[in-house]
Amino acid sequence: MYDLLDRLRIVESSAFVAAPLAGMTLAQLGAEVIRVDMIGGGLDFNRWPLSRETGRSLYWAGMNKGKKSLAVNLRDPRGRELVQDLATRPGEDAGILLTTFADAAWLSQEALAAKRADAISVAVKGSPDAAPAVDYTINCAVGYPHLTGPDTTPVNNVLPGWDIGTGLHAALALVAAVDRRRRTGEGGRAEVALSDVAMAMVGNLGQIAEVQVNGHDRGPIGNDLYGAFGRDFATGDGRRVMISAITVKQWKGLCRAAGIEETVRGLEAALGVDFDQEGLRYEWRKVLFALIEKWCAGLTLAEAGEALIGAGVTWGPYQTVGQMLADDWRASETNPMFETVVHSEVGPVLTPGSPIEFAGLPRVPVAPAPKLGEHTDQILAEAMGLDSGAIGRLHDDGIVAGPA
Repeated sequence: MYDLLDRLRIVESSAFVAAPLAGMTLAQLGAEVIRVDMIGGGLDFNRWPLSRETGRSLYWAGMNKGKKSLAVNLRDPRGRELVQDLATRPGEDAGILLTTFADAAWLSQEALAAKRADAISVAVKGSPDAAPAVDYTINCAVGYPHLTGPDTTPVNNVLPGWDIGTGLHAALALVAAVDRRRRTGEGGRAEVALSDVAMAMVGNLGQIAEVQVNGHDRGPIGNDLYGAFGRDFATGDGRRVMISAITVKQWKGLCRAAGIEETVRGLEAALGVDFDQEGLRYEWRKVLFALIEKWCAGLTLAEAGEALIGAGVTWGPYQTVGQMLADDWRASETNPMFETVVHSEVGPVLTPGSPIEFAGLPRVPVAPAPKLGEHTDQILAEAMGLDSGAIGRLHDDGIVAGPA
């Protein structure tokens, strides 16, 4: 974590992945992010995976690091007004809302602007028309499951990549909106739709043009790397390794490591091709794969890795999360991004801070996810300016709650 955005106060009313990720990303850069949830927890308070020991959500602990928690009765008009007031507090670096609930009238830009003319809100949506959507209903709509797997049966990807992309776009939109307000004095709403992020990336990667220009959809190719040399290979000790040789330097290094330079030159002469060309390595990949298959089969994973590193080839071992934690230094406290943090009701967990490395800037220790309502009284006193009597009455009326 860093203190780069430590002047910003952001109110987050969210669920699912994208908006909470946006808030966490900003919190890891130093912003004060106040997460507002229904008393008793919102839609994702008990989301799997859960701790077998305590039953608490490991997802919640992961997605809400470094935030503050305010528990409010959002069904009560007084609770909603309290959130509106919090999201429109005066100050150059306040008056900012991040939300998943774009269709809630009480969180609309109009409702916020009625209390603060230059209020900023960033709303994460499923589709531009406000139709509900999640990562898996968007991913199936952009064609990628038809490119995944070994045959024509669509295969979903377990990584919520569009949620991740949308969350990072939302964080960027918020920072841009704050910068615009500082320059112009104007607030406003930015909206980021999951489907727009997904379909924009399909276009950015040339796949819309591929269909329009070439007149056909690409089919599935298993683990082969499209347009270049790359695939998974089995090693002699029962492991698998992903090897890619995209550049000419990497390709020549792989040939040298595998001892197939003379064989490849013979193939080039016989086929009338030049495998220094990336596309030709893809077209003739099955012939070339056979050479690497034979080489990998005679090595252990460790031996293959040592040879590939020495040759400057891009590669990676196939490993479970457990194997990653046991064997990969990048997922350990050797990597300065990680530290072991004790999360309430979960316990000590290897926890990442920001994956951004700012050269020369010190990292701030990673703060755990809060208990639900842990900061209710602090927020009401410090951010809202309420005295103890007013805070007590809100508790008595069931408008707010502290930690259970």
